[in-house]
Amino acid sequence: MTTQAESSTSNSLNAVKWVLAIAILIAATVGNRYAPELLPQLSVWVRAVVLIVMGVGALALTLTTTQGQAFLKLLKEAQIEARRVVWPTKDETLQTTMIVFAVVVVMSLVLWGVDSLFGWMISAVIG
Repeated sequence: MTTQAESSTSNSLNAVKWVLAIAILIAATVGNRYAPELLPQLSVWVRAVVLIVMGVGALALTLTTTQGQAFLKLLKEAQIEARRVVWPTKDETLQTTMIVFAVVVVMSLVLWGVDSLFGWMISAVIG
């Protein structure tokens, strides 16, 4: 097979997988909506399990597509990148939090003062 033929087959298969996944999600939604009317003996727990299984099935189906494989690769690379990050220590986090808290308090006092000044000036002009 040529590369173009493989690509065409791959794209067709991806399209079929996406349509099936969307159909599964639509069937789950519609089934959940009409299940109490059509099958009143069906427990809520059974409906929940069926919904979860159908959702996981649709997700698994989408992860087998080209876009799904690219997404999995992105997740793996993000996990590797997150391990490389140098996270702050507990002391650094506490110090930064306290600094942010202090700045917020100071700025709120400044804004309160400016607001009071403007209020006083407006009341003096209006009289």
